[in-house]
Amino acid sequence: MSLLDDPSPTVRRALLARFTVHGVAAATLLQEIAHSSNRVLARHAAWFIDELKLTDPVNEFRSFIRSLNYELETGTLLLARTVNPQLDVAECRAEIDEMAARCRELISEPSSNREKCRVINRVLFHEWGFRGNVEQYTDPMNSFIDKVLTRRKGIPISLSVLYLLVGERLGLPLEPVGLPGHFVVGCYADEAPFFIDPFDQGLFRDADEVFALLRSNHIAPKPSDLAPTTVREVLCRSCRNLANHYSAASDLARAQIFSEFADEFEATHERYLQS
Repeated sequence: MSLLDDPSPTVRRALLARFTVHGVAAATLLQEIAHSSNRVLARHAAWFIDELKLTDPVNEFRSFIRSLNYELETGTLLLARTVNPQLDVAECRAEIDEMAARCRELISEPSSNREKCRVINRVLFHEWGFRGNVEQYTDPMNSFIDKVLTRRKGIPISLSVLYLLVGERLGLPLEPVGLPGHFVVGCYADEAPFFIDPFDQGLFRDADEVFALLRSNHIAPKPSDLAPTTVREVLCRSCRNLANHYSAASDLARAQIFSEFADEFEATHERYLQS
């Protein structure tokens, strides 16, 4: 690791040779470093991974889970690469950048958080045409950000993630909110919190209206249901959804992979709490 950022061509060739000899062990080490909090070493580890053609999206995502260094956009893109290794990460980010730039064009300052969210609603759901995929809700493609961007449809959690990524680029204080059986975006920065339902074209709801929604689905609401959800929980829930949806599609091999991802999130979190 002390030599990883050494720019000397001789050192780099020697490291490449050593990593080649150690095979899987070297790949595992480099993946862990690539997803560590040390951004300098992570960048150099990524270079060695690329040079050695060690890229394995499934193991990359496992390494991300074990890193405990959870960031929503990175995790969302890594999750998508597990089924689409050729995914163009830069292209996905550029499209989200474009949506955020369009929002900036339409926002007149000073604007409240709610007013800015109304602009996001206009851009995402009217100009770009995103919507909830009611017709094929359990299609696994609804959960992957690249497919959501291409097909302009998704499920509550994937559309909420997209909304959050746009909001983050605009500096909005938005949070994921994992309700029982549903997923929304919350804003807690104003005097009273409000919630946005990206699956329902960005419909605004207050706390009482969210509780009414849960009751209509035969769920007894609790105040804790309105609390923000961690990035770990968002990604773990996405994996659980995918395990269920692939199982419904009789793709048991992929169902198993995503079930293992979800279990890995839980086990890693448990180890962290005990450390």
